[in-house]
Amino acid sequence: MTRTSYYEARLPLAEEPLDLMARLVRSGLFAPYVVYENGSEWSLAGGALTSVRLAGHEAADLSRVGERLAQAPVADWRAYGWAAFELGPVLAGTTPGGPDTLLHLIVPEDEIRASANGLLVRSVDPARLDLLIQLVQAPGDTGAEPADRIPLPLEDTGQYRAAVAAALVELQGDGPLEKVILSRQVPVPAAVDLTATYVAGRRANTPARSFLLNLGRIQATGFSPETVAEVAPDGTVTTRPLAGTRARTGSAVEDARLRTDLLSDPKEIHEHAISVKLALEDLAAVCDATVVSEYMTVQQRGTVQHLASTLTGRLRAGHGPWDAFAALFPAVTATGIPKAAAYPLIRSLEGRPRGLYAGAVLTCDATGALDAALVLRSLFQHNGRCWLQAGAGVVSQSWPEREHEETCEKLRSIAHRLVPVAQPPQTDVRLSTDS
Repeated sequence: MTRTSYYEARLPLAEEPLDLMARLVRSGLFAPYVVYENGSEWSLAGGALTSVRLAGHEAADLSRVGERLAQAPVADWRAYGWAAFELGPVLAGTTPGGPDTLLHLIVPEDEIRASANGLLVRSVDPARLDLLIQLVQAPGDTGAEPADRIPLPLEDTGQYRAAVAAALVELQGDGPLEKVILSRQVPVPAAVDLTATYVAGRRANTPARSFLLNLGRIQATGFSPETVAEVAPDGTVTTRPLAGTRARTGSAVEDARLRTDLLSDPKEIHEHAISVKLALEDLAAVCDATVVSEYMTVQQRGTVQHLASTLTGRLRAGHGPWDAFAALFPAVTATGIPKAAAYPLIRSLEGRPRGLYAGAVLTCDATGALDAALVLRSLFQHNGRCWLQAGAGVVSQSWPEREHEETCEKLRSIAHRLVPVAQPPQTDVRLSTDS
């Protein structure tokens, strides 16, 4: 196999990474593309030097992903992409019952990374690198953020409360199910400016990760509250489940009261505890030295606050990052307990595949690092449809009205930030005749 190399340039960072990423996407130079914020680093991947797609039952063996990426034309690759929720049932050995493609990754032709150390600009084409350098050094757009927003009622017009009631029958029966996360969709009735919505939403949110992508006929932007899996090159694996929710109101006094209520609510504590237990079991399937390093703290994520824990372990010999991802995906906090029992109930009560919702947007690289963000608090566009989606964890102590309210609390993280596509200016066209 013939390998090539990235041509690289290191430059100072002269504008806010969020503004830079939005400006790069708006340039129209990148297709497909993925923007991914991981802590202090923001990255844009553009074009596909090589890609990996898995569909159907072939996705049951994620070792194929590592094998294919190892054949990338560049040695120091980083791949970007997504995994659909329906990859979970395949990993569990059941029928996919979802989108054709379950995992889609690209190793980009162009890559721009922004961090506290400055900018790294890479391309496999030296002429293209010169163009990218000119682009990132061009004056930034200092225009005001669009003021218009798309009004979106969040009250459920479907059967969400009835679905929760049906789930409670299962949870209070003799079966193994202890928890299930049920979600609902909210259609967006107007054309959305995805990039402007990303900027507006990121400025208003406090995510663990954020993303903006156009890859594999799916466009999406989101503000992920938690990671499914973080794998370091040394084999350390971290997962950070969130379960248990109260609103954030903007009032410090009221938010403190809700925080106290959250920390003392038996239903929320039970929901969190059983989620952490299963996440620890998933981690232990591929790791030694597993530990809960933080337990039941409170994390603020946009318009909500969650009970949060952090779990870590060390990959056992013979295991790699994709083993960790397969063990932890989908996140227990977006599926149920046990996962295998939750899958058919989710499908029957929600009535359609989830696709990217509750799946992951992720990066991985040649060092063995992998970072996968849980896809929640997101906007989706696919096949001419645009929608939001949010869910709530249902346990035997749940009641339908509260779970519906929780979906509204989560939806507000993005529903109030939807920027419409700008209408072209109207021109006054007058017909005249010469005498």
